[in-house]
Amino acid sequence: MIKMTRAAILAVVLLGSLSGLSATAQATDQNAAAVPSPFGIGGDRQTNNSAEAYAKWIPQMAEIGIKTTRNCNTKWMTVEPQEGKWAWDGLDAQMSCLDKQGIEYGGMLLGWGAKDGVKTLPVSDLPAWSNYVSEIVKHCKGKIKRWEVWNEPPNFTGKNQTEEDYAKIVVAAYDAAKAADPNCLIGLAAKSAHINYLEQTIQAGAKDHFDFITVHPYELLGGVIRNQGTEALFMNIVPSIRKMLARVDPARAGVPVIFTELGVDSSPPGKGYGMGADVAAHGLVKAFTMGIAQGVACINWFEGMDGDSGAMGLLDAAGKPRPTYTAMAQMINHLGHHPTCLGWVLLNGKHYGFVFQGAKGPVLITWAYKGVPDRVDFGQSVSIVDPLTGKATNASKADLTSAPIIIDSAPAALVAQARANKEKPFPWGGDFSNAKSVSIAFGEKAAEKGLHTQAGDAVAADVLAYGGSARAGDVPGGNMFMIDPNFLSGLPAPVRITVVVRRNEANDDAGFKLMYESPTQKGPIRDTPLRDGYKAVPGWFTVPDNKQWHTATWDLDDAQFVNMYGYNFSLNSGGNKLNKYSIQSVTVTKLAK
Repeated sequence: MIKMTRAAILAVVLLGSLSGLSATAQATDQNAAAVPSPFGIGGDRQTNNSAEAYAKWIPQMAEIGIKTTRNCNTKWMTVEPQEGKWAWDGLDAQMSCLDKQGIEYGGMLLGWGAKDGVKTLPVSDLPAWSNYVSEIVKHCKGKIKRWEVWNEPPNFTGKNQTEEDYAKIVVAAYDAAKAADPNCLIGLAAKSAHINYLEQTIQAGAKDHFDFITVHPYELLGGVIRNQGTEALFMNIVPSIRKMLARVDPARAGVPVIFTELGVDSSPPGKGYGMGADVAAHGLVKAFTMGIAQGVACINWFEGMDGDSGAMGLLDAAGKPRPTYTAMAQMINHLGHHPTCLGWVLLNGKHYGFVFQGAKGPVLITWAYKGVPDRVDFGQSVSIVDPLTGKATNASKADLTSAPIIIDSAPAALVAQARANKEKPFPWGGDFSNAKSVSIAFGEKAAEKGLHTQAGDAVAADVLAYGGSARAGDVPGGNMFMIDPNFLSGLPAPVRITVVVRRNEANDDAGFKLMYESPTQKGPIRDTPLRDGYKAVPGWFTVPDNKQWHTATWDLDDAQFVNMYGYNFSLNSGGNKLNKYSIQSVTVTKLAK
């Protein structure tokens, strides 16, 4: 895990098609083969480095039914501290500890050799890297089946190392591991939801050299937790990955997708990246609900116990359970280890609800859209469970808030609706699958037609400028835009972006550059590797004045919107106080190929 810098980016977007709600039969079978349950756990460098560390928290994980953890300490420099000298005692003790608790575990192929010491991808000595992979996979044969190659690249790689470099170590690892254990599984990884980096790595040589995909979509979960209404974006992660694989590596289109890290800081709001203990538990329920719904094979929640990464644990540093611990236990208890998503519903026409075949029958999990309170009538008495406490109440009506609730024995009518919706596009204010354009226009309330901004009504108020409808360009998040996932489906497509703006009332200097998601290898703000996932259009748009509205238009032929950080494009003033403008409208139009 990157030391919590990612939790800051927890401002997210959510576009998606729930055609991915039901993964293919092939993907479902492969998920079951890859992990025993979607409810997984992970640890950081402090809590995951030894059997002694495990003894402080692993038993509590097993106690609530967790059956899988991300990995033991399998780093290269740990098991081969001196060239040709192998140290297995620590790893063996870890595996023995997990075996005794009945917890399955994976491994991570990561690090540098004793004679190298350079903390980058080991492309300078692939034979030594291959030997490390061969020796550790051979040693752990029959114990570890699932091997993740590196941790969230392009993080922890060299400054100038490319997707081609990562592809080289993936291929070398795949070949060496399969020779040592033909039944092992090799994982291709990326930070956040950097699907474009995965695509570039596959095209750079990793095609057909992986058996599962891992991502860490902290940022996308953040938007949901902050009640931005971006559930659709989170729901689109697996569908976007599958569409990408279908284009560039069809034989791997159905491989399992694992979120090997995902979590929320339980610190009090205002302390670092803290969201509060209860909100963190709400985030856990929403993450597993929507993850399982879209076909994620497993989520390794980060983490089991606080270590060196802040207040991320289900247990605090003293071993005391947090609300996230109880919430995890309740999710396992009500859904079981092998839940099947039956589909989705919109309660009162707007609140997302997800229906599962749970441990004892149909289960509905729901919460209020954008956190706006509402009351729903189920038409019959149901059992309403608070996942943070496990307390159940029988009633026919329930108050919806941002706090999710579990409904046991979901009404048959809702189950039928969910089944009917299962293959339909997941809605975000409408179905924009066949739209020619999407837009947002500002006034006292934003008119969102398939295009959204991170500055929702709950985050920042709209402003009225010059007697007309507009939003100030310096409203936090107001210059970051999210396109409905059904509009472009994460596929490459030429588009036109049109922005109508004017300077503020004081006529201050104002301007910006357009930044957008693109898999293009080189651009004005960066060279390889594809680290940030966003590219700048050459040139700068200067807003001429405040006498009238001015239109800026860009035609893009290399955009590929996958919501890596929870948004697709932004108007970037570079932090130089040139964001003193008002936005009247923004439109994205599909262009003919």
